Amino acid sequence: MEPPDFNLFWLLNFNRVQNKLQSIETQLTVLESNIQKLSEKLEFWSTALENEMDQNEMWEPLLESRFTSVEVNLFYSYIWETINCLHSQVVESLSDLAGSLPTLSSILRRKGKSQRIRLAWESALETLGLQEGDVKAFCAFFMIHSHDACYYPANQRQAYTSDITSVIHRVVKSQVFKHSLLCAVQVVENRKL
Repeated sequence: MEPPDFNLFWLLNFNRVQNKLQSIETQLTVLESNIQKLSEKLEFWSTALENEMDQNEMWEPLLESRFTSVEVNLFYSYIWETINCLHSQVVESLSDLAGSLPTLSSILRRKGKSQRIRLAWESALETLGLQEGDVKAFCAFFMIHSHDACYYPANQRQAYTSDITSVIHRVVKSQVFKHSLLCAVQVVENRKL
């Protein structure tokens, strides 16, 4: 009987260990890839949940709020003038497209498809000191209250209250909507100057 060949034995064990390490490395690569995919999905769902919470924060207080008809009309008037100003700013910078942008809604629809419109939109927002969230709050208010709201011109608004800011602070519970309304008041007041 021949003595065992230790070199062969060592070489076979080394090959088995090397194969096992390669298998583990492959599994780790697959695991890392799955972790990356899971992280991306979690990031997406986190962003979606955050957006939903922001929307809830905007919609719930508007739906639950019981503004008087005068308050609705005052807020509606400031928002209407702000939206009108925003629309005018965009149309002025895109005079060649004025005919195809008759409303704010037409701008909102087309800004995702046209870089020119998007840049004019962003510039108008910045000029007026507004953000996308403010416009969303304005649109939400319009959706809820426009059917029963009346526009008050400046002199009529002044007759109802000389300090709209204190009215907003007193009756608006939603911080998001309060901020947006205060921005709308600022836009309208700055236009008067």
